[in-house]
Amino acid sequence: MPDEPGVEEGVRDTAARFRRLIRTHGPIPVSQFMGESNARYYAARDPLGEAGDFTTAPEISQMFGELVGLWLADLWMRAGKPERAHYVELGPGRGTLAKDALRAMRQVGLAPEVHLVEGSPALRAVQAQAVPEAHFHDDPASVPEDAPLLLVANEFLDALPVRQLVRSGPGWRERMVGLDGEAFVFVAGDRPMDSAVPPERRDAPEGTIIETSPAAAASMQEIARRLAAQGGAALLIDYGYDAPRTGSTLQAVKRHEKIGVFAHPGDSDLTAHVDFAALRDVAHAHGARWDGTTAQGWWLRALGIDARAAALARSAPDRDEEIRAAHRRLTDPKEMGALFKVMAIASPDWPEGAGFG
Repeated sequence: MPDEPGVEEGVRDTAARFRRLIRTHGPIPVSQFMGESNARYYAARDPLGEAGDFTTAPEISQMFGELVGLWLADLWMRAGKPERAHYVELGPGRGTLAKDALRAMRQVGLAPEVHLVEGSPALRAVQAQAVPEAHFHDDPASVPEDAPLLLVANEFLDALPVRQLVRSGPGWRERMVGLDGEAFVFVAGDRPMDSAVPPERRDAPEGTIIETSPAAAASMQEIARRLAAQGGAALLIDYGYDAPRTGSTLQAVKRHEKIGVFAHPGDSDLTAHVDFAALRDVAHAHGARWDGTTAQGWWLRALGIDARAAALARSAPDRDEEIRAAHRRLTDPKEMGALFKVMAIASPDWPEGAGFG
């Protein structure tokens, strides 16, 4: 839906803008509310770290990025060490993961060209400091197609807009955002959406919510197509689920605390859990091989994080407790170890990645 005439682009008060849109045009889809909120949120800030709103795995410890880099390097070596390769990262945060992964790759002789897919000018500036050799892209479509891809997406898919369908009395409708006075509220749209619901779910109880992410599916389609054509492999790491489920997973985070999704649109991070089962099907349909989806903690242990943590602690005994705490946060099922999943897909003619199966 276009902006109203006279509303300046980049208006800071996103909530006021949404209210004007809803009063003029009626309720807006959840996907639009989430997408436009996050576009404004990320455009002008670095949201990471203790001073920001959330912390990602690469910021917790260098061990995370190093193991990602070694996983990719191991595949590259077993694929015959192609002369050229492209390291591609979607939503690279501060560039910390890329910096750590590339350092680990270079230790075994892999020095890929670096391509960072980032739309935020504020984050691009930070990434350029961390990875000066990087080439920047607004989307994966402009990444070169002349060499295998070594692709990583860590906490990228969860911020892409989700579409929600709700089972109402008359049938399935799109879940929208409307107004009750000045307050944002969820409402059911007026157009029948039964045809968009799988037959086995159409008779679900009233109030049931189904969540999909067309944007995540489109990203996976492009990744899978590229891997099938160019060779290479991809790691997708995010919080989510790997079996069909219902219910809304939309949430907002500000200053490391969960808040109401309508509390600060444009000034909080809106995310939703990733449906890895759906993405697996998309990858298959577009020519990539799915190597598995597993819990982050299990995968990191399979790659040797226990030994790496012990080695770091021996080399820096004054940081022993810090290293132990980071290891626990990344791997413990009660922290990031179980909720976060790691999914691997690859070109059909590349070897299978370690840590799956």
